[in-house]
Amino acid sequence: MQVAVHIVNAFPDAPGGGNPAGVVLDADALTPAQKLSIARQVGLSETAFVSASQKATLRLEFFTPARQIAHCGHATIATFSLLRQQGVLGNGRFSKETVDGPRDILLDGDMAFMEQTAPAYRRIDPASDLGARIASSIGLPPGRLAAEVDPHVVSTGNAFLLIALPDAQALAELRPRQDLVHAISEELDVIGVYAFTTKTQRPGRHAGARMFAPRFGIPEESGTGMAAGPLACLLHDVLGVQDRELLIEQGWLMQAPSPSLIRVVLELEDGRITRLMAGGTGHISRSMVLEA
Repeated sequence: MQVAVHIVNAFPDAPGGGNPAGVVLDADALTPAQKLSIARQVGLSETAFVSASQKATLRLEFFTPARQIAHCGHATIATFSLLRQQGVLGNGRFSKETVDGPRDILLDGDMAFMEQTAPAYRRIDPASDLGARIASSIGLPPGRLAAEVDPHVVSTGNAFLLIALPDAQALAELRPRQDLVHAISEELDVIGVYAFTTKTQRPGRHAGARMFAPRFGIPEESGTGMAAGPLACLLHDVLGVQDRELLIEQGWLMQAPSPSLIRVVLELEDGRITRLMAGGTGHISRSMVLEA
């Protein structure tokens, strides 16, 4: 069976930037094994598969080259941006069905936003044995972790380990040990490590980040919408950032830069985050036909 795959760059912050995702629009007849095979052939961090849904606008399933995952931010933005640009969907509110329930989608001009849930936090003591192993996994002595916030596991649908660093130089110089990051990710049951600093490449942004997820076959990713949501929540709830709309840079400090920008809009009731919408733009780069 031949399958058309569109490659869409989500969250581009400069020409040629963003995080590319594969998108298969007609996936109803594909088995999970075939989807995994296609994701491996595409070779990107995630590929999204679109099929019909009785509960939402469409059903989305996400596969890395290694396994299926519940949610993927940049592949969601890539999918809905593609459908918007093809004229299948217009502006307005839509929804996606995932393996663990529906999520709202907003299309507004060239922007696509996806719903994430209220944050759940787990603080990790940097002076603990676990804290020392976390620092070692990304190639840092414990003292190089930023003093203003401890490492946290934060989930808004997918869980990530968030690690603050003091400045952009420290973030750029990270040399993670992928085997140790994989082991820590398994131990904490997180997608990966999202290291960040509040010192950004461009003014007016709230944080710059790098994401490492070898547990899911991703050495480093250039734009991670499902991690930017947890980071925006941490910035608001722990670091005291009062803005309800936050901008997260990613991909600028990779060894082959691919600048990305993720916009996160927090929804609050009585000062508490009840949910958020994370998104950005998407750019279609090319298409291919693969054998399932």
